[in-house]
Amino acid sequence: MFEAKVKAEIIKAMIDITSHLINEAKLNVRKDGIFLRAVDPAHVAMVDLSIKPSAFEDYRAEDIEIGVDLDKLGGIMKLASSSDVLSLKYEESTNKLVIQIGNLTRKMGLLDTAGMPDPKVPNLNLPAKVTLKASELMQGIKASEAISDHIALIATKDGFELFAEGDMDTVNLKLPKDLLMEFEVPERCKSLFSIDYFSNMIKPIKGSQPVTLYLGNDNPVKIEFDFADKNGHAFYLLAPRIESE
Repeated sequence: MFEAKVKAEIIKAMIDITSHLINEAKLNVRKDGIFLRAVDPAHVAMVDLSIKPSAFEDYRAEDIEIGVDLDKLGGIMKLASSSDVLSLKYEESTNKLVIQIGNLTRKMGLLDTAGMPDPKVPNLNLPAKVTLKASELMQGIKASEAISDHIALIATKDGFELFAEGDMDTVNLKLPKDLLMEFEVPERCKSLFSIDYFSNMIKPIKGSQPVTLYLGNDNPVKIEFDFADKNGHAFYLLAPRIESE
């Protein structure tokens, strides 16, 4: 059983956070919220997302798995403005999700979750923790996208740095530690990442919202943030690109 009422912007945020990595998602619907964890087909990145019952206007659920085509759900969400309140209901007899937007009712067929994996979060020792505004990070990403397909993320005792190098040009975003919201860097850490993946992970985080990066040396980066007025939480793991000698 699953019945809920929720603002469309929260479902849209869930789609924005996940759909650039996966087309199909398994939602674990439980009494204590909705949970999603998936790895992209290339096994380069993982997303982990949760939405508390407090994010909803109304929420009633028993433990079920719902397989969702994110492209199809995204198309349905285009029918709603962000402030619209949707009604969601799982129709067990037909295995469909019934979505009501005002006077419009849309029934969406669900996917079989049997073949969808339950990935485990790897144990990572990422010593550096840096929290900054998403807009500051996005500025460095946009500048870097024009010249390179990868970026270096560097944390030192003095601050945080994003660096990109093309054939002729470079981009260097330097934020001293006194401009950062949180800063714990016991040792210098540097890793290299695909700019396409990294950019898509930062885009769903709005403007001045905080984003926390956990870094190591040639290790994955963990990108952590809240959404839905802190009633939703998500993190990504992105594997590094190893520099050739």
